[in-house]
Amino acid sequence: MLNLFSRLFGAHRAMDKETYIIVGLGNPGAKYAHTRHNCGFEVLQLLSDRLHCPLVKNRLKGLLGETTLSGKRIVLCQPQTMMNLSGDCVSPLLSWYKVPIDHLLVIYDDIDLPLGTTRMRKSGSAGTHNGMRSILSALSSQDFPRIRIGVGAQPEGWDLADWVLSSYRTREELEAVASAFGKAADCAQDWVVSGIDHAMQLCNRK
Repeated sequence: MLNLFSRLFGAHRAMDKETYIIVGLGNPGAKYAHTRHNCGFEVLQLLSDRLHCPLVKNRLKGLLGETTLSGKRIVLCQPQTMMNLSGDCVSPLLSWYKVPIDHLLVIYDDIDLPLGTTRMRKSGSAGTHNGMRSILSALSSQDFPRIRIGVGAQPEGWDLADWVLSSYRTREELEAVASAFGKAADCAQDWVVSGIDHAMQLCNRK
């Protein structure tokens, strides 16, 4: 009886932990792996490895993993919709975990930032990013933090869709984005532990 009570009480305490959701945007499937548009997926996989938190739960139209950091529960999510339907995953996710919108962090690529650059903001518009447009529409709000990873503007003569769905072309590009992925993962963890203002200072530092 005591063991049953301990398990139930432990489960109740776990549910009471302050919860933070980190979503990395991308397109599912091998066809899109390691393309510029999948920066969010890359950072989520890095966080999954660092935190020993496998993305194995396939529900709410996403691959999910749960762990704790500094006594807070973290939910990692890679939406399994196509990019332009990301809101179909993110909106139910917030409802399921019953978290305030400022406890959501979204990580994604940005063609308006130089390759390998990271920027973090508390809120803002979607810009040209279709995944973020879908999320803002589904949530009817833009008041949640995000980390943008620069992939650079498309070269002259390139179609935008072809550019963001292309792979990195040189070793220098790979090294630049690998460094950005690591910094973005650092900042996501810092956001959970130390708050948005501290994480922004870390992320936006050149």
